[in-house]
Amino acid sequence: MRDHIVIGSIPYDEACAQVGTDRYHRVYRAECNAFIGQLRRLFGPEPDGATLRIKSNSHDFGTYHEVVCDFDCDDPAAVEYAYKCEAETPAEWDDQAREQLTAAKVCSAM
Repeated sequence: MRDHIVIGSIPYDEACAQVGTDRYHRVYRAECNAFIGQLRRLFGPEPDGATLRIKSNSHDFGTYHEVVCDFDCDDPAAVEYAYKCEAETPAEWDDQAREQLTAAKVCSAM
């Protein structure tokens, strides 16, 4: 059986793109991709049975996006990876993510 756990759209002490703003669709993608890269730098690549990805969710103000870890509930390494990503989510962008967001001209990383 597969399940997923929500990690968030960005590190929890950072400002993120706001649903409904003009730049949201360009900014959220850059933020989520930078966040996935940072998680992989912190925790290593996903083991077999786990995948970091961007998930869309409906909201009254539009669709918002966040990073989730899909995992195979019967694979201990996949379960451990997913819960480690959630429990040890970073508070701030690392230098590489900041550089990536600055290059993409995403204001929340500056």
